[in-house]
Amino acid sequence: MLIAHDLGTTGNKASLHHDDGRLVAAVTVAYPAHFADGGVAEQNPEDWWNAVVAATRDLLARTGTTPSDVAGVVVSGQMMGAVLLDGEGAPVRPAIIWADTRSGAQQRELESALGREHAYRILGHRLNPTYSVEKVMWVRDNEPENWERVRRVCVAKDFIVLRLTGRLATDRSDASGTNAYDQIAGAWSGEVLAAARLDPALFPEILESTSIVGTLTPDAAVALGLPASTRVVTGGGDGPLAAVGSGVVAPEDGAYVCLGTSSWISFAADAPLHDPGMRTMTFDNVVPRSFVPTATMQAGGASVQWIAEALSPDPSRPETARLTADAGGDLDTEGLYFLPYLLGERSPLWDPHARGAFVGIGRHHRREHLVRAVLEGVAYNLLTCIDAFRASGAVIDRIDAVGGGAQSDAWLAVLADVWGVPVRRRTIVEEANSLGAAVTGAVGLGLAEFSVARSLSEVTAEFLPDPARHAEHLRRHRRFTEAYTALAPWFAGRTPDGAA
Repeated sequence: MLIAHDLGTTGNKASLHHDDGRLVAAVTVAYPAHFADGGVAEQNPEDWWNAVVAATRDLLARTGTTPSDVAGVVVSGQMMGAVLLDGEGAPVRPAIIWADTRSGAQQRELESALGREHAYRILGHRLNPTYSVEKVMWVRDNEPENWERVRRVCVAKDFIVLRLTGRLATDRSDASGTNAYDQIAGAWSGEVLAAARLDPALFPEILESTSIVGTLTPDAAVALGLPASTRVVTGGGDGPLAAVGSGVVAPEDGAYVCLGTSSWISFAADAPLHDPGMRTMTFDNVVPRSFVPTATMQAGGASVQWIAEALSPDPSRPETARLTADAGGDLDTEGLYFLPYLLGERSPLWDPHARGAFVGIGRHHRREHLVRAVLEGVAYNLLTCIDAFRASGAVIDRIDAVGGGAQSDAWLAVLADVWGVPVRRRTIVEEANSLGAAVTGAVGLGLAEFSVARSLSEVTAEFLPDPARHAEHLRRHRRFTEAYTALAPWFAGRTPDGAA
């Protein structure tokens, strides 16, 4: 057996798998995130660890699994954050997660030193406040007392691996999401770190995603209820691992969309894909010598979660499924648009100042129109990303859907009509990241090959685009783009502390 943990924004999705990757059981342990005006997005790394402990014990108890039958543990995690550690490996402050956009000044410092296009060629990513290096620079520049205590930096998955094994290491997929990694050289970029004025010794050693980092420390073994001999595989970032969990392990496997808190479209490739407009990015894959071109928006599923919380009688128990179902079918938003930029935006805009907005709202609009506009707004933003991929030569003729939002028939039907391609739901949706981690762990333990992922998650439903509705959505997509273009100067007029 093998246990996989997926450290998301809202909780840890943990799953127990047979040694060939097949899913046995899954649990989720929630934890909070702190969001505030001015681009603040933080979490307590100890909450991640407590969730890993609780989920492991829950899985063992509910399945009756003998601890000695667990051959290994592997971790997937949210990418692009910054966990700053002292000399004992303890966090010196809350983790700054992917959604935080405070480091605009640090982005501009790097752009001045490196140039936007040159940095994009090195990194496979734009310089942007959502990345780890800019966040680390922000702490150095704004929290000198905390910075004096910092000895190492890492991302979410690496922190948990450190707690499990006592060894600080990362993998190429997560390294490629830091804005400090030379994607061609396959190593930390001396040029970028010199421009950032950061010591390369702050950053972890880089291992393969399938490497065995070590075994559980005595303290970790006691906490989890597993033998100290249990092996820990490095794992990777949640985006590349979601690709594996979606059965996408090679270019011929096509594209997938993950409809999680953040949402992205991605596919496997043999080389980085550099968009002339720098709208998309490329991560290293967990599959060796492979890459995953990706377009990630900040608030995909988060936009749907937000509107459900806003419209539900009890915001702590949002009626997401009912509200999205009521907004399905042939419902017309009657001129209403939603810009899904609640947390600023990465692909395709790369605008940390952008914010959400309903545009065109009238007295006749009801709650179902609001929800439908949110579903369409996410779809329109991702359509711009698909267009960017196609302009760079990618062929996208179908898209498989995973993530919590993939459970909604109404939303998948909207996506198919907007994108003009079939959208397919797979067997594993919410556990796609942890399934990808489990397959990676099984490969690392010598129990499977990556190709097994194709048989572990099957297509269960297909939503075909309606040509007439697709043509109408193309027209509406242009109006959606015009709405952002018109509002962008107003968004940019916000003061540095985020006030209007």
